[in-house]
Amino acid sequence: MAAQVSARGLKRYQDDRFGMFVHWGLYSLIGASEWVMFHDRYSVAEYERLAERFNPVNFDAKELARIAADAGQRYLTITSRHHDGFSMYDTALSDYKITSTTFARDPIAELADACRDHGIRLGFYVSVLDWHHPAYRETFRRKNGLVWDEYVAFLHGQIRELCTNYGDVGEFWLDGYWPVSWPWLRFPNWFVPGGDLRLEEAIELIHELQPDAVVMNNRHSPPAAGEDVQGYEGDVPGDNTNLVNGTPPLREALETCQTLTASGYGFQRHDHHYRPASELLTMLVRAAGAGANFLLNVGPTGAGEVPRPARDRLAELGAWLRVNGQGIYGTRAGTLTLSDPASADPPAIEGVATTVNPETGVHYVHLLDGRAPTTIYAELAAGEHADSARATLLHDGEEVDAEVRGDGDSVVLTVPSERRGGLATTVRLELA
Repeated sequence: MAAQVSARGLKRYQDDRFGMFVHWGLYSLIGASEWVMFHDRYSVAEYERLAERFNPVNFDAKELARIAADAGQRYLTITSRHHDGFSMYDTALSDYKITSTTFARDPIAELADACRDHGIRLGFYVSVLDWHHPAYRETFRRKNGLVWDEYVAFLHGQIRELCTNYGDVGEFWLDGYWPVSWPWLRFPNWFVPGGDLRLEEAIELIHELQPDAVVMNNRHSPPAAGEDVQGYEGDVPGDNTNLVNGTPPLREALETCQTLTASGYGFQRHDHHYRPASELLTMLVRAAGAGANFLLNVGPTGAGEVPRPARDRLAELGAWLRVNGQGIYGTRAGTLTLSDPASADPPAIEGVATTVNPETGVHYVHLLDGRAPTTIYAELAAGEHADSARATLLHDGEEVDAEVRGDGDSVVLTVPSERRGGLATTVRLELA
């Protein structure tokens, strides 16, 4: 049986619930997309010239970790190497890396120290495909007389470096392995591997060297043995607004990632439309209600700075979490079934989500926007019973009406509109 993350590592990951995704690389200089090398069909020689002027002098690892901590994010997963093949750390396996630029520093080493200082776990995005490596694309292998196993050794070697050089790791986020899509890809030379990536061996290596680190493989299909987290891009599990997210949850740990802008993950020079904090908070709360972590992406500029609108949105989320965080951290998917008594077809309801703390048994009912009704029916899970209920608003500590009905298996919760506050209103519901 394939190894999985430790019970301790799985629990701490699920308890964290909210993390920062960071996409940063040579593509940040262009400010178009982390896929710009492919989209604009850069040759390797053309793209390599970006490294000659990559000097992110404004990068401050302490500031980035502080932004994440102030936003209430408990872990930070950063691109160690994206599909363009440029390593953002001091790898010993390639000279195509940030420490070979004028910048010369290892930002991930600096970030590892800063994250420890702020109590944040550091994680790594790793691309398993590489448009730059001379042994990945068939065109290069034929030209250079290389074999596929030389790329596999490089990939596994980088994973070993990340496991051993930067202390405790919270997450490995693997990307670029999409076997369901390969038969339909029009550009196989750029994407389809030239042989077996031996990912099961790579994941075994991670679990051996970092037993508390979860592995999330963004495969767009059911997770394989050894993969601890099932991911959903831009979707709360079950929404399926993104066609790649059709696989139902098959893991205890789930994660959804989302961008701050609508255009992509890397810095977008011409996209000034940032998602409002209300939209981001709704996704965070609904993800928690579905039992999923929320990994919210920032794309630093080529100079290494987090754009001001991104910082502002994160600050708003952090302010809300400082008041209402107990309804998110340490919780699991809600077990209450909510309905609107005014609906013609219960249990239909909009604008609400629930979470539960499995250790305390406390439920949290989150009213997300103006669509949430004043009165809500909450049905307990099968076999559960309550004699009394106490409902408290987290934002002011005051109680609202909660009445047990239906022979103890239902609670009627009433939260008038004038009692609500902030981006969302969270009710702590204690049953006895």
